Amino acid sequence: MDVRLTRAGNRMIGLAMMMLVSAVIGSVVVAAAKSPAKPATPEPPAAAPAAAAPTKTPLPTKYVVLTFDDGPDVEYTPKVLEILAKYDAKATFFEVGQNVQKHPELTKRIHDAGHSVENHTWTHADLRKLSATAFRQQVMSTDQAIRAQIGSTPGCLRPPYGGVSAAVRQRAKALGKDLVVWTVDSRDWTKPGTTAIVQRVMKNVHSGSVILMHDGGGNRSQTVAALPTILKSLKAQRYGFRTLTC
Repeated sequence: MDVRLTRAGNRMIGLAMMMLVSAVIGSVVVAAAKSPAKPATPEPPAAAPAAAAPTKTPLPTKYVVLTFDDGPDVEYTPKVLEILAKYDAKATFFEVGQNVQKHPELTKRIHDAGHSVENHTWTHADLRKLSATAFRQQVMSTDQAIRAQIGSTPGCLRPPYGGVSAAVRQRAKALGKDLVVWTVDSRDWTKPGTTAIVQRVMKNVHSGSVILMHDGGGNRSQTVAALPTILKSLKAQRYGFRTLTC
């Protein structure tokens, strides 16, 4: 059957379609308005910049090792420390245990100033003449006294008088010690005069020299008087300073 709509019918159908579409769009808009908005995802915090690694001062390639024996001494060690600080020089102090026991604050001061503190026996004994037991006591007692002040055990042992033998080497090794002597002797302990001390050091020095001086064991006023000239002369020749650790 052929159904034909009148013009009025067509208008009615078109109007109905428009109303239906409007209703659907309105429902979508209302639903969208009622839907809670999704919270914005926070961005992760920016990573903190990596801390810069501490820079280490490179060791000088042209250098000497300053060493001072027989302290600490309440009169001369502080003077030596003041002069070293003035010229920005570091040194190694080979200390006698019984003197550490008398002046522990000086051992700590030496260490805190950036110098090396090492073992020079308890009584400045000639290690070549000791029994194995006495050798051990001389070294270990000094280790204990130094360790109590600086928090670590010396690895270097300087035998008094430079006295080395096969037995001394063997016993030192058994205690985990490296024997250290010297290559330049200022002979300041003979009290030859300030000028002679300076000349003996500067005449024989070369890169890598281990220089022997004293801050204890007697009157060291000549050493104290010679030290500024030695340091100025070494620096003028572009020497740097290293310390010993074993």
